[in-house]
Amino acid sequence: MLVKSWFYIAGLLGLTGTALGAYGAHGLASSGTSESLVSAFNTGVQYQFYHALALLLMVLALRVKSLKTLHLAAGFFTLGSLLFSGSIYALVLLGTKGIGFVTPLGGVCFMAGWVCVLLAGRAWLRSDF
Repeated sequence: MLVKSWFYIAGLLGLTGTALGAYGAHGLASSGTSESLVSAFNTGVQYQFYHALALLLMVLALRVKSLKTLHLAAGFFTLGSLLFSGSIYALVLLGTKGIGFVTPLGGVCFMAGWVCVLLAGRAWLRSDF
């Protein structure tokens, strides 16, 4: 995937994270939703933001040196956001309890992305650029 696409996706994740965070803080909290569900929703927003920022860093790193592991990290961060945060949003907003198994898969994607960052860092340290 082109670096420009990762930049766009990072912006999209940041924008939707901001909108959902505002909804969680104002609309969801005042709607009588339980504290545990509001807390879960906020966790989804936080992880989405962390990985939107990480994705932006991947874009900057890819502008310096294009490494396959950095592209993989960007993909895992994107997929992790969709699976982890998306499943939490679905649980809280739609009451879809049957997809709870998806949340840990998103967490695994986040961890796989960070492993790719480690591998990219190792490759970068070994290169002479």
